[in-house]
Amino acid sequence: MRLMVMVRATTDSEQGVMPTQELLIQMGKFNEELVKAGVLLAGEGLHPSAKGKRVHFTGPKRTVLDGPFAETKELIAGFWLWQVKSMEEAVEWVKRCPNPMPGDSEIEIRPVFEAEDFGPALTPDIRANEKHLRAQTAGRGSPSKL
Repeated sequence: MRLMVMVRATTDSEQGVMPTQELLIQMGKFNEELVKAGVLLAGEGLHPSAKGKRVHFTGPKRTVLDGPFAETKELIAGFWLWQVKSMEEAVEWVKRCPNPMPGDSEIEIRPVFEAEDFGPALTPDIRANEKHLRAQTAGRGSPSKL
């Protein structure tokens, strides 16, 4: 099963406070363990929301909103994409993770949709098109799963 593992933003991360050298070393070691175990598919840290944008959809209308965004607890500071056998395995990995932020922090784990999750709405034609698109992006770090 593929999972998105999200590091929640904090006031510090939103203010652009960079991790210490010690944390970078610890996180590097943790990421090495994930790679050796065949778990890590992708992962990155994200700049503060002040450098981001949101696009709000209302029917056909699009409205672009500039960051920063107010609710820090709702923001993501970084992520991993993992391939694991179960949610329980992912939880065990997260428990081994160094605290990603100074002070309190939170990591959220959510399953990624797989083809079978869409049922009959994912017709053979749609599935073939998705497989073709994933094959085109495979060299750029996108997992080829459908």
